[in-house]
Amino acid sequence: MDMFAFMGPYGPLILLIFVASMLIQGYLSSTYRKWGNIRNPRNLTGAEVARMMLDENGLHNVPVEMVPGQLSDHYDPRQKVVRLSESTYGVPSIGAIAVAAHEVGHAVQDKVRMPALVLRGQMAVPLSLGMNLAPLLLMVGVVIKMSGLIWLGAVLFGAALLFHLVTLPVEFDASRRALQYLKERGISGGGEAQAGAQKVLTAAALTYVAGFAMALAQFLNVLGIARSSDD
Repeated sequence: MDMFAFMGPYGPLILLIFVASMLIQGYLSSTYRKWGNIRNPRNLTGAEVARMMLDENGLHNVPVEMVPGQLSDHYDPRQKVVRLSESTYGVPSIGAIAVAAHEVGHAVQDKVRMPALVLRGQMAVPLSLGMNLAPLLLMVGVVIKMSGLIWLGAVLFGAALLFHLVTLPVEFDASRRALQYLKERGISGGGEAQAGAQKVLTAAALTYVAGFAMALAQFLNVLGIARSSDD
C-alpha cells in the first residue's frame, strides 16, 4: 500500500491544498511585511484607528489591548475586547490600520448580532472538543474495523467543514466594513494606500479560503474511508 492509499482517496488533494496553504501564508506574510512598513497618510496607529471606529459605532466600552506576536490580532466576543498584536497596536502603517479596522469589524458584527457570527460562536466550543476526538475515533475505528466509529469521526469532520464555511462570510464582511470605514473617513487616503489596505485584507481572506478547502478535502477523505469500511 502506497502513502496516498494509506491517507485515503483524497490524500493527494490534501497534500496539494496543504502546499497551497503554505504558499498563501507566505504571501500574507510578505504582503503584510510590505504594507506594514509603509506609513498611512494620517499617521494613525492601529490602536488609534480601532478606538475611533469603536467609538463611532457606539462601542465605547470595548477596550483595545495589545498582545504579543505578529498577526495575532483578534476580537474576543466573550470578553468583548479587541486585541491587537505588537506589529499593529502602536504602528502607523497601512497594514496596521487595515488589520485593526478588520478586527473592529467583528466587534460591530457582534453588536448587530450578525447571524453567521452568532452561529460560529455557538459552534466553537463543542466543535473544538469534537475535533480533538475525531482523529482518535477514525484511527480506532480503522484499526478495530468498526464502521460506526469511522462514521462518527466523519460526522465530526463534517461539522468542522461547516464551521469553516460559516467563517467565510464573517471574515469577508469584516474586511468589507474595514475598507469602507477607512475609505469614508479618509484614513487610508485612497489611491495606492487604499489599494494596499485591500491587498492586506485580501491576503488574509485567502488563508480562510485555504482553511475551508483543507477542511473540505479532509472531510471527503474521511467520507471515502467511511464508505470503504461498509464494503
